[in-house]
Amino acid sequence: MEPNAFETVDGTPLTAVTAEEMAAVDRVATETVGLPLYSMMENAGRNLASVVRERRDERPVVVFAGGGGNGGGGFACARHLLNRDVPVTVVADRPASETTGAAGTQRRILESTDVAVRRDPPPLDGRLAVDALVGYGLTKALRGTAADLAAACNDADRVVSLDVPTGVNATTGAVPGVAVDADCTPTLALPKTGLGPNAGALLVADIGIPDSVYDRLKIPYEPPFDSYVVPVRRRDDGDW
Repeated sequence: MEPNAFETVDGTPLTAVTAEEMAAVDRVATETVGLPLYSMMENAGRNLASVVRERRDERPVVVFAGGGGNGGGGFACARHLLNRDVPVTVVADRPASETTGAAGTQRRILESTDVAVRRDPPPLDGRLAVDALVGYGLTKALRGTAADLAAACNDADRVVSLDVPTGVNATTGAVPGVAVDADCTPTLALPKTGLGPNAGALLVADIGIPDSVYDRLKIPYEPPFDSYVVPVRRRDDGDW
């Protein structure tokens, strides 16, 4: 934990958390407070879609989705983009049968639309890629399909990563192998201690976690959200 490591434009301080601490936040939010995981995932996807719409400059969008929480946010993002007539293609890192839980629900809802979920990426020149492959749970170098798709993301004109760029250790910032080099990263709820140059412009997105969750975990917290997504920076980065 790094209290006051980040701040918003108006100077509101934000604590940065490790992957383990963020997992505790998610666990208390869902198991103790009763906030459904699906609700947090829906909020993540909606806010991610709003960031993509602001940054795409009419580019078609390709969403790269994994099978966990990040992937569920990616599937939700694709649906919100589709609902706003944004041209979107979705590339999944695994078959539908291997996408379970809340992420599987998000995928099934998306697949009820006319968006094709494919396994191989289209040409990415002239497109914006959404990296929703792997979140804060990364502990070692990417391998196999995840590594191939992370590398493919970097061929896009622009990349927006959800929470943490895929391939970056959320706690330490280490890049043990292939990693996405994002132009922008809307991180969820709180900044992660390992966010660094690979993240590009950094935002924090509200996913609906109540203050009481942070109180229970003794995480210093001052609500930063005058809108659902706010720009943030490390306090030692100099002027905005």
